[in-house]
Amino acid sequence: MIKKLILFEGKKIRKVLYKDEWYFSVIDVIFALTNSDNPRNYWNMLKSRELQNGIQLSTNCVQLKLESSDGKLRETDCSNKEGIFRIIQSIPSKKAEPFKRWLAKVGSERIDEIENPQSFQDIKRRIVLY
Repeated sequence: MIKKLILFEGKKIRKVLYKDEWYFSVIDVIFALTNSDNPRNYWNMLKSRELQNGIQLSTNCVQLKLESSDGKLRETDCSNKEGIFRIIQSIPSKKAEPFKRWLAKVGSERIDEIENPQSFQDIKRRIVLY
């Protein structure tokens, strides 16, 4: 497994390549967005709150071994980009708000492109990607 560390506003977020896809430590993402003193507890409370609304966030996660602060490998809840986006949407944090707005904008643009594939925006994006 390939393991890497990325930074978000100076906070470390562990990620690992698993089944040809990057998975991110949920606890690290939560800490980066909330500055919680206990991000593991925050994650448990978030899962519980969302479950009351019929949403099971843990289905977006897999347990992968990542190096902890003591240098040992420990199983950690990790999620791919799609799952992390869904988890971030559930976090009431000022730091998460700009990210949520960006996600909503990108999602809206993609829906518009799907509904009208010959739109200027779709053509422009394809040219940039090419």
